[in-house]
Amino acid sequence: MQVGHKSSWRQLQASFFRLLCLIPTGFPVRSVDMQRATDNITIRQGDTAVIRCYVDDKVSKVAWLNRSNIIFAGQDKWSLDPRVDLVTKGQLEYSLRIQKVDVYDEGSYTCSIQTKQQPKTSQVYLIVQVPASIYKVSEDISVNEGRNVTLSCLASGRPEPTITWRLLDPSAEPLDGEEYLDILGIMRNQAGRYECRANNDVATPDSKYVTVVVNYPPSITKATDSETPVGRLGTLQCEAVAVPTAEFEWYRDEKRLFNTQATNIQILDKTSILMIANVTEEDYGNYTCVASNRLGEHRANVFLYRPGTGRDINGSACVSQSLWLLLVCSAFVFFKC
Repeated sequence: MQVGHKSSWRQLQASFFRLLCLIPTGFPVRSVDMQRATDNITIRQGDTAVIRCYVDDKVSKVAWLNRSNIIFAGQDKWSLDPRVDLVTKGQLEYSLRIQKVDVYDEGSYTCSIQTKQQPKTSQVYLIVQVPASIYKVSEDISVNEGRNVTLSCLASGRPEPTITWRLLDPSAEPLDGEEYLDILGIMRNQAGRYECRANNDVATPDSKYVTVVVNYPPSITKATDSETPVGRLGTLQCEAVAVPTAEFEWYRDEKRLFNTQATNIQILDKTSILMIANVTEEDYGNYTCVASNRLGEHRANVFLYRPGTGRDINGSACVSQSLWLLLVCSAFVFFKC
């Protein structure tokens, strides 16, 4: 605590210098201007602080004072703190050393001396900085697409840390948010790993991470037909994106298909493959792939057809390409007439 009023400070000095009269003659100390502004020393929490006080050839009585508490009087240690000791180099230095500095060490320290001429003091204010530390951050969450999301990140430090957010994939660009990051109507492309970083330039920034999973219904992104001769293996493919991962079902008309000797269904991550062994004439036609999760489903039609033939949008009876071209040409001639 610094003494705010000159009268109180002078009373404290007078009391302290009366105490100095009890200290044996010891160290000479450099003359110091009592009216000069207090010096500041900035130290990081956990480091060692050395508060300097140098001496000259004038015999004096010397002591260290922290606020109103005596730390050292001459060589006699009054403080019970084992972290505190003196740094003396012959009779040239009378400095105070504090190891493993903590926030409660912050404050005013006074090196006071009694010379033959007049009392002198050197006052230093110790500022303790604390690295930024995140002490609370949101847990990983799973949320449906379109919902509002708020992520929180609380940090401590001296000076007060600045908090920033980034979505690490894909761009890792900074987001608008400090202790709280608000995401309105979250979309699937906003899912991923969010980084909260606290920084006050005292030490390496502290970082914590929150994983946000965005759930959405399936969307079939690719459905592949199969052009397969009779007697060969036909493969139909269906690919869907969804969170949670989609489950697949296959249908021929309204009948669901299962694994049999004739058909085999495989699921590889986001893709389902329907394999039809030894294709027959009856196998040609329309098949339906259904991708579903707890949020909904999506359907797509795929077709198994004979090489050299086309198919209509219903996947029903096909005509040869040559016959189809003939019909088109006939229609063109008819309308021209």
